[in-house]
Amino acid sequence: MQLRHASRLPAFFALACVLALAMAPPCSAAAKAPNIVVFLVDDMGVMDTSVPFLTDGGKPKRYPLNEYYRTPSMERLASQGIRFNNFYAMSVCSPTRISIMTGQNAARHGATNWINPRSNNGGPLGPPDWNWRGLNSKDLTLPGLLREAGYETIHVGKGHFGPDDTEGAEPLNLGFNINVAGASFGAPGSYYGEQNYGLGTRRAHHAVPHLNKYHGTDTFLTEALTIEAKQRLTATVHAGKPFYLYMSHYAVHAPFDSDPRFAKHYADSGRPQNAQAFATLIEGMDKSLGDLLDHLEELGVAENTLVLFLGDNGSDAPLGHQHEVACAAPLRGKKGAHYEGGMRVPFIAAWAKPSDSEQQRALGIPAGTVHSQVASVVDILPTIAGVTGAKVPADHKLDGSSLAQLLTGARDTSRSEEFFMHYPHAPHRSDYFTCYRRGDWKVIYHYFPSKASEGSHYQLYNLANDPFESTNLAASRPAELKSMMEGLIAKLADHGARLPLASKDDKTQRAEPKMP
Repeated sequence: MQLRHASRLPAFFALACVLALAMAPPCSAAAKAPNIVVFLVDDMGVMDTSVPFLTDGGKPKRYPLNEYYRTPSMERLASQGIRFNNFYAMSVCSPTRISIMTGQNAARHGATNWINPRSNNGGPLGPPDWNWRGLNSKDLTLPGLLREAGYETIHVGKGHFGPDDTEGAEPLNLGFNINVAGASFGAPGSYYGEQNYGLGTRRAHHAVPHLNKYHGTDTFLTEALTIEAKQRLTATVHAGKPFYLYMSHYAVHAPFDSDPRFAKHYADSGRPQNAQAFATLIEGMDKSLGDLLDHLEELGVAENTLVLFLGDNGSDAPLGHQHEVACAAPLRGKKGAHYEGGMRVPFIAAWAKPSDSEQQRALGIPAGTVHSQVASVVDILPTIAGVTGAKVPADHKLDGSSLAQLLTGARDTSRSEEFFMHYPHAPHRSDYFTCYRRGDWKVIYHYFPSKASEGSHYQLYNLANDPFESTNLAASRPAELKSMMEGLIAKLADHGARLPLASKDDKTQRAEPKMP
């Protein structure tokens, strides 16, 4: 497709001047459009890093898992930018990825579960009308907006936007000019070049495409994707185009294939072999981040490139039970669960190289800071649209809002302190639930009470007093429970959320949430 270099690109600077700190100097209409990198890590939770995100008294606090993982490139990025300690994603991958693409909550876009590429995996009581087919070419997407604004849009790594034989299986149908390795599935067949990344193995249905040149070599998948991304960036910069790189690593998703480059770092850790392998995947991902930052400097574009780093759901570290304090300690739960460990993810925003450039004076991101305001993946699209001047059509409903003011380190009192997550499916770590956070309070509604829900429809936590969700207040704080459930039910209605079936025998009756 022929790219159109839109004359509205410099509008970023007019907008950024309004949103940035008042002391920022006037912006130049002749300044260059900023490049954007979204560096997305699969199954990486907020504790899977040496960078401390959780705070005590407003200051970062290190926990044992921060000592276990080795992520020096994340430390580098965090030291030159801002990180959020209350940043949320959906608890499984496809819902988050489509939310990043659309700026909509999963309850609204309807892809509320991970998408099985070969069959509808809504679950025994899952809503028959959930959006199993994911995105298609008619949907508004972030790369589509940026392509219209004149950007080269580059997809490298995991797609997982739609099942086999649908438009969503191919990122080129969704606004990307370039696709390397993106397909319908979420887990790679193998991380090993010696195993052709799954091709010819029993996991051939998940063989990572477009990487034949590395077959039979010792090139680990994470490294192959990094090499490919660097090549695409080089070509784009030499062509004089602004770029949007969606660097979407398959790491650190299972299978937990140990990256031999880093295995010795964890051999004496006392952790199980699969947990050691998970840590090598983390460190390999981190090396990729550092390599890309270095490459942007070599290309001379680092000062004009904004990097957003995040995970797509809570941790999948194989360190213990999914509902206990283990995998994301001191947080409770892990990927797929209804606790904070299932949906809190790392988020760092920074310019790839700090400088006193005109662009960075326009959007000043303070170095080494932590922001505590609640934000989530639905905010990515409006943030990038605002930074680049890309226009979101008025008829496209956004659930997120721009993070521009928060990126300067300031609070944004216009933002609601809310996070909403709807999972009307099974089986997973937690089944058939909806979470709603408002301020310090979080309620979890379980459509079908079970042992995991303490035999009740309701779990209620005050995250200010009990950040690790140890004490269920549903019985002792009835007024707060009622208020939070009213908010949860209103959110379901506003988003047009699809509810689970009330029983297997009736495909029309839905399990409506009950007030306490």
